[in-house]
Amino acid sequence: MSACVLMVQGCTSDAGKSALVTALCRWLQRRGVRVAPFKPQNMALNSAVTADGGEIGRAQAVQAQAAGLPLHTDFNPVLLKPNSDTGAQVILHGRAVANMDARGYHDYKRVAMQAVLASHARLVAGYDAVIVEGAGSPAEINLRAGDVANMGYAEAVDCPVLLIADIDRGGVFAHLVGTLALLSESERARVAGFVINRFRGDIALLQPGLDWLERETGKPVLGVLPYLQGLHLDAEDALPRARERKAGAALRVAVPALPRISNHTDFDPLRAHPQVELHYVGPGETPPACDLIVLPGSKSTRADLAWLRANGWEQAIARHLRYGGKLVGICGGLQMLGRAVHDPLGIEGAPGSSAGLGWLDLETTLEPDKQLRNVVGRLALDDAPVRGYEIHCGLSQGPALTRASAHLDDGRSDGARSEDGQVFATYLHGLFDEPAALTALLRWAGLDEVERVDMHSLREAGIDRLADAVETHLDTARLAALLGLPATTGAAPCAP
Repeated sequence: MSACVLMVQGCTSDAGKSALVTALCRWLQRRGVRVAPFKPQNMALNSAVTADGGEIGRAQAVQAQAAGLPLHTDFNPVLLKPNSDTGAQVILHGRAVANMDARGYHDYKRVAMQAVLASHARLVAGYDAVIVEGAGSPAEINLRAGDVANMGYAEAVDCPVLLIADIDRGGVFAHLVGTLALLSESERARVAGFVINRFRGDIALLQPGLDWLERETGKPVLGVLPYLQGLHLDAEDALPRARERKAGAALRVAVPALPRISNHTDFDPLRAHPQVELHYVGPGETPPACDLIVLPGSKSTRADLAWLRANGWEQAIARHLRYGGKLVGICGGLQMLGRAVHDPLGIEGAPGSSAGLGWLDLETTLEPDKQLRNVVGRLALDDAPVRGYEIHCGLSQGPALTRASAHLDDGRSDGARSEDGQVFATYLHGLFDEPAALTALLRWAGLDEVERVDMHSLREAGIDRLADAVETHLDTARLAALLGLPATTGAAPCAP
């Protein structure tokens, strides 16, 4: 027996592919179906460390949580991490293999497809169902040759496709009909139906459009999902669109929106915290007065360090610390806070060295082998339990490391703290996820009484809301039929 495979493709980026795959994984898991998520190719700087020691996109980590599975590199066999406007680090089965420009990767797609099909084969052999997420849009005609991420994969494995579109952006019918028009005849035939996402209003007013769409295309609309506010799910890549102001916030946090910011999902617990107002500060914006500055991870540490200086952050940080503010550096942010960052082999760009911001007595040298670990330990602050993950290719050395920020269960120490207690630096992504660690860090940053926020529970609640929306608003009988399952409950693997 082999698993049923259903793919979700979108008319645009951010149409809701990740959310729908997450919802379907939890919906099937509730039914007792052994389901796995799959994204053949992902381009994102938000990643997670897997149980088998590799890295995958964070969206697939959330989907694995929805399916009740430990993370595995087969869930996202090709991950592209942009390190410039024209190039990216290519990661196959969790391991970095090369840096390539767009043309070079286009020629490499045959190798990437082999990795995709190898992971696909293992998943369909081990599960009842595989729910697949496409990337971008299948109608990007300039990228169709050798496609790995959308219809190229669907054609190779012969699976049905759901097409999702975002009505909140406007033009939803044009998106759906136009996307179909740009597909080949065989690709159009495998589109099994449409899902419309982020609807708010009276569904009766939309119904004439849905009826027209079905008549025009001959494809069913499987349902219309509502606009769900307040979901606490990890973003695949894009930063939040707008600043979230909170009337009752007692702690102000500023994060520079680095051009190559990585794992900004680290800050989701701060964004979710009712006592914290977090502001991503973009290019050309004056660094604001705040209680806490956090320097995030970076895929291009030296280039982003130059961006910080060009945008006034070196002077802003000095002023912030002079007036008693607190400063955190995470991963690349830790490296920037040292005396120098060396890249003799050109790991992230042209070989060379850059002077750091100089707030910690350490230096970092970038090395070819990336450090990938899931870790647990205790913070030096309040001895609070912490768990997180390391994704970095830098080795930091210097006296500042004797004042560690955390002590890990594997016997290692992590990070550094300044002697005056104002600077806290760590290699741990997910630093704020553990409730006790979040509380300790916010108390250190200036909050007296800290409300408890549990990010894992918030993610679980968001996943359940998505699955509830599938149950309420989609044609689950038709979905079950596409997956070869009974209309009510229980798993029924596809025939080989």
